[in-house]
Amino acid sequence: MADAIIDRIDPTDLELVTHLYNQLFRPERDVDWIARRLKGRYNILIQVARIEQDAVGFSVGMELKSNVHFSWICGVVPEMRRMGIATQLMCAAEDWARSEGYASIRFECSNQVRPFLHFGIANDYDIAGLRWDPDRMMNLIIFEKVLNH
Repeated sequence: MADAIIDRIDPTDLELVTHLYNQLFRPERDVDWIARRLKGRYNILIQVARIEQDAVGFSVGMELKSNVHFSWICGVVPEMRRMGIATQLMCAAEDWARSEGYASIRFECSNQVRPFLHFGIANDYDIAGLRWDPDRMMNLIIFEKVLNH
């Protein structure tokens, strides 16, 4: 297991997150696309995972409701996958959400992203529902974890 350093990034500093996003996901997006997604959101949490000086993963979340934090996106560069970095990012997000007073944390995942489905089940997340995503033309599984205070 890699021992990543998790840095919290200012929500207005989106260059590195955009760079990592475009290494992992298609279609590629620009900084403005991510900024628009975060516009008007409350309690934005952006984290970057580093191994030494190299950024190897990231996560972005925001308040969904006054008592629920939503982990919008999480990703790790391919050569560093299966080393526990996404788990470290999500655990850091859980700790942060707990410290901010949220009752639960939620994320959505498509059925094709099996490692993240396994993560949710292995880390005490409950399947809270299913949502049709018209942009992706597929169902997303909603996972939620109650954060004990």
